[in-house]
Amino acid sequence: MPAIKLYGTRFCPYCVRARLLLKQKQVEFEDLAVGGAGITWAELEQMTGRDTVPQIYIGDLHVGGYDDLAALNRSGELDKLLGLV
Repeated sequence: MPAIKLYGTRFCPYCVRARLLLKQKQVEFEDLAVGGAGITWAELEQMTGRDTVPQIYIGDLHVGGYDDLAALNRSGELDKLLGLV
């Protein structure tokens, strides 16, 4: 299974939804804080080209945000990327 990284904030509703979806898939993921002691907003934008959270990586693939993750789930592609099928 590829490593999964979720860059987000604690109270962002889309971050909460992304975490919940990944937990429902029963996959482990690294939950990285943006701002504070974690990655800075500038670093996140430089890395992803976006200045919103969450930003999700599956392996080296930048999936995008929660809406992108949910769309992959609806299409069945998320399970493939996670190695669940």
